Amino acid sequence: MNQDFKCRTKTGKAATLVLAGAAVLAAVFGLAGCGTKNTNLKTVRLNEVAHSIFYAPQYVAMELGYFEDEGINLELTTGFGADKTATAVISGDADIAFMGPEATIYQYNEGNENYLVNFAQLTQRAGNFVVSRTKDDDFRWEDLIGKEVIGGRPGGMPEMVFEYVLKKHGIDPQKDINLVQNIDFANTSGAFVGGTGDYTVEFEPSATLIEEEGAGYVVASVGTESGYVPYTAYSTTKEFLAKNKELLQSFTKAIERGQKYVEEHTAAEVAKVIAPQFKETDEKTIEKIIDRYAQQDSYKTNTYFEEDSFTLIQDILEEAGELSQRVPYEELVTTEFSTR
Repeated sequence: MNQDFKCRTKTGKAATLVLAGAAVLAAVFGLAGCGTKNTNLKTVRLNEVAHSIFYAPQYVAMELGYFEDEGINLELTTGFGADKTATAVISGDADIAFMGPEATIYQYNEGNENYLVNFAQLTQRAGNFVVSRTKDDDFRWEDLIGKEVIGGRPGGMPEMVFEYVLKKHGIDPQKDINLVQNIDFANTSGAFVGGTGDYTVEFEPSATLIEEEGAGYVVASVGTESGYVPYTAYSTTKEFLAKNKELLQSFTKAIERGQKYVEEHTAAEVAKVIAPQFKETDEKTIEKIIDRYAQQDSYKTNTYFEEDSFTLIQDILEEAGELSQRVPYEELVTTEFSTR
């Protein structure tokens, strides 16, 4: 076991989160390093779009005390949707948003003067998977034509990347498939298990849990098919960024340490570290999910948000009919805190 992990003590509170249509306990711990405890911590309120194993580097940073090492007391809440997460930061209820960067483009184009700026990227591929009701080792995307598919919220990154992939295969999402979009994100897997749809598009752990229940089978990765996309990033208001550069540098350093740990350790080792964040998920299942994400190169090895990635996300928004006007990279992305 990693020595850094063994010497940490866990305190804090448990928050009840709704994930995959069921109540899932997710512990949010305040961790202190070995030796003298840093009592002069600056509280940072982070609102994450969802609580998912997909974001393993963040939870590694939490569980191994990397934020405390950087002088930060991290308070984590879950927004359950990029729109809600963005609103929390803009309204002052949170300091940093963790979500798809498309939300920062939306609010900028709405004319918000204190707009959100992306300062660190965590994942680089879509994290959702196509789950079939029947086992299909020879799945082709064209198999979705004429079928009922549970999708995501219109205008959200998961749905737009999924539709982007469909269009790459010559499939019109609105005409060629029966796309179900009236089910809340937290309830899609439950609806599928209950009999709705021929296919569903799911994040982890929902996709793997459906498989383990024998109710469906993962047949394709949206992330592998879409290519590299700046799927999730950290952002804050222009005003907070201007006044808290040292704090944001420390925050980014903690995240990059988490990324490095994930890069250098096995899925089993990472699973053991972040298991306290997902108490209702078996550690072996967590390991399987982390390995699945690692195999498709989902995790960035640094937080640097490339300009080409920002261009691609605007291309996807434009193709989805969700972009009123393109935004300059320099306006909504800063890389001053990141390493390359």
